Amino acid sequence: MKKLIFLLPILFLLGCTSGFKTIVPTPPANYEKLGPATGSATGSLVAPLVDSYSSFIPIMLNSRVERAYNNAIASVPGATGLIDITYKEDWYWWVFGTARTVTITGEAIKEVKK
Repeated sequence: MKKLIFLLPILFLLGCTSGFKTIVPTPPANYEKLGPATGSATGSLVAPLVDSYSSFIPIMLNSRVERAYNNAIASVPGATGLIDITYKEDWYWWVFGTARTVTITGEAIKEVKK
């Protein structure tokens, strides 16, 4: 019984781990730098008519990193990718949940055919 009490929290915590996730695809072999780029996207966790501590309905939450990356590329005309990126996430409480905003900045690039 003592072993079970000791192992149960460890198994629970191990279930909360994940591997690394690549945000940016590998840049092409030949590219031209176009300048700085920035993009943001927001998603929310909502719990209507319940306190803000039990938010459970995601609204555009899972796609916010991809949307921020695409917005950063779109901020520089002709860009096809980013290098040297930084990832920043801010969140705030509102009446029925939380909002989480991802901001991605980096150097915009475009592939050069040789």
